[in-house]
Amino acid sequence: MHTRPDDDEAKLLARSQSGDLDAFNELVLRYQASVYNLVLRMLGDPELAADITQDTFLSAFRHLSTFRGSTAFRPWLLRIASNLVYDHWRRQRRYFSESLEAASDEDDPQSSATLAQLITSDPEANPEQHLLYQELQELLQRGLAALPPEQRLAVILCDIEGLSYEEIATVMSTSLGTVRSRIARGRARLRAYLARYQELLPRQFRSP
Repeated sequence: MHTRPDDDEAKLLARSQSGDLDAFNELVLRYQASVYNLVLRMLGDPELAADITQDTFLSAFRHLSTFRGSTAFRPWLLRIASNLVYDHWRRQRRYFSESLEAASDEDDPQSSATLAQLITSDPEANPEQHLLYQELQELLQRGLAALPPEQRLAVILCDIEGLSYEEIATVMSTSLGTVRSRIARGRARLRAYLARYQELLPRQFRSP
């Protein structure tokens, strides 16, 4: 089932669609970190991520009249951001369109809580491990960058942004089965990549 805007968000959206810039700025403050983190994980370039984040909100404001409220605002916004990332890749000729993956997959991608814990692990929990945390985050970024774009986006949306399957399907304009497949395959590839660097992983994430 698709998540709809909550009452507070719905009011901000209604005011924004009526031209209230203060209301739209509240939406920007609410979601800019989420958009920036998605783009940064996809591209690995902080300056470019900031530019695309700005472009995302400009595009959202221009097309706000097309938002109907059948889903929450955040997935709609992240879809704009991901489309801008793909536009950037196409302009740079770095990536090519990926063929649709099979919609069926036996694995349950939601079962991989450890991956989400690893991606979002908190360095403040053990300040002495801050350098190791930085190395781990760089390793994770390299691992994400090695994934096919559609798998990378699906893993980021699920494990970092915490979106539901239905919301991810909305962002990616695809079926739930394809979402499950992309997450499962992306996680498997990321685990295989991380397994090559066991010494950098916290003990609970190492293979026996």
